[in-house]
Amino acid sequence: MWGFVGAYGVRPLACTPAFKAETGNGNGSETMPRYFTREEAEALLPRVEPILREIQHLRASIADSEAVLAELQVKAMSNGHSHAGEIQRAQAESGAALEAIRDAIASINALGIEVKDLDMGLIDFLARRNGRPVYLCWRLDEEGIGWWHTLDSGFAGRRPISEF
Repeated sequence: MWGFVGAYGVRPLACTPAFKAETGNGNGSETMPRYFTREEAEALLPRVEPILREIQHLRASIADSEAVLAELQVKAMSNGHSHAGEIQRAQAESGAALEAIRDAIASINALGIEVKDLDMGLIDFLARRNGRPVYLCWRLDEEGIGWWHTLDSGFAGRRPISEF
């Protein structure tokens, strides 16, 4: 089963804390998932928001590096010059930005928060509603936690927090 992470591709849904909470990984070393109240989730937003903004900045940097790479490759093919140094530099910048994105996502995941979409800055907090696991849902530029959804409905299934 696969889950969406954003423009950089997909990751197995089995990597998400909620999936592990529901199924375990079978080796007896499962950790208990963190369930958030709305207040706990909102208290983390000031800590997480700058990380998500940095991810978006890094993604823009990668896009710039990829544009430079494409231009250099066209030049190399058309004029016979290798531009190897410039290509290596652009690849290194792109690789460093990608690694920084991975580290930023890991720092958010370490808080028990799931990153769902990098373009939107969309994150989910595992919570309980009537004893069942659900997600409290937030994305960049929303004032607070105003939405929730079931584990399998995703962003399209968001419901107002007033129905929580």
